[in-house]
Amino acid sequence: MSIILGYDPTTLRERVDLAAATRRLDELGDQRSLSAITERAALLRLVGRLDEAWDSSNEALRLARFAGERTQITRARVRRAVVQQYQGRLVDALRELSDCVDEARTHGWTSVEAYALQHRGRVFFDQQDYSSALLDFRTSLLLRKKINSSTEQIEAVTIAIAVAETFVDGAAS
Repeated sequence: MSIILGYDPTTLRERVDLAAATRRLDELGDQRSLSAITERAALLRLVGRLDEAWDSSNEALRLARFAGERTQITRARVRRAVVQQYQGRLVDALRELSDCVDEARTHGWTSVEAYALQHRGRVFFDQQDYSSALLDFRTSLLLRKKINSSTEQIEAVTIAIAVAETFVDGAAS
């Protein structure tokens, strides 16, 4: 069973199975691998433990830097920016995500660019800049289709587009 049950149609935030997320956090325990710390940071964010999520996302970024793979570093920066978004630090999150979009685009990392664009769109959405959000979501979708992303990834950005369109249309009325 999935931990993410879907997305709230008014906030674009994940709807979470809290019991499943808590069980998975317990299973992860104190594992120290980059993948475990990354997953822990995401789960902590999803269950609302944002200070711990911030610490874990910083730890994941440090480990990614040690690994030296630049795409991993950029992905870790995106994940950390998402925690900032959930903490309400939208300006910081937007700045970091914009840097990640630019870096990914410069290096031709299409999957990372799509990922960063989708999350930057969510920050724009939280800032009620629905037109910018819609542009980022649409660009993310084009990139995701270009690289044959998973059905789940395409579905998530398609939902975001539909929701953002209703807000843009509502503002135009």
